[in-house]
Amino acid sequence: MKIALTSIFVNDPVTAFKFYTQVLGFIEKLYLPEQNLAIVASPEEPNGTGLLLEPNESKLAKAYQTGLYAAGIPCIVFGVTNMKAEYEKLVAKGVTFRQAPIKTEAGTQALFEDGCGNLIQLYQA
Repeated sequence: MKIALTSIFVNDPVTAFKFYTQVLGFIEKLYLPEQNLAIVASPEEPNGTGLLLEPNESKLAKAYQTGLYAAGIPCIVFGVTNMKAEYEKLVAKGVTFRQAPIKTEAGTQALFEDGCGNLIQLYQA
């Protein structure tokens, strides 16, 4: 068994799709903007796990998303092999980082905003 699809709530799937593809470099798996449906994947594993950019249309979804954001908790963690290069690339593209890369006992991590109501953590082992 493996994870085929996971999701994160976003304020606007169309805006999120543009950010995740044009800024983060994810690839399109399925995009139906008229239906608010967007699924992206890592270019490193194009046939791997899909990420559904799910509209936060229900009260529960909105409360969950805003609660995580307000608490400073990332909704998802993306692994990188070169934190310094990834951080510099994203900063150059205008990504807002809440936390620049820091080394911890477990590895190096950074925290940025996706502009769609979420905090995303980058992690390098």
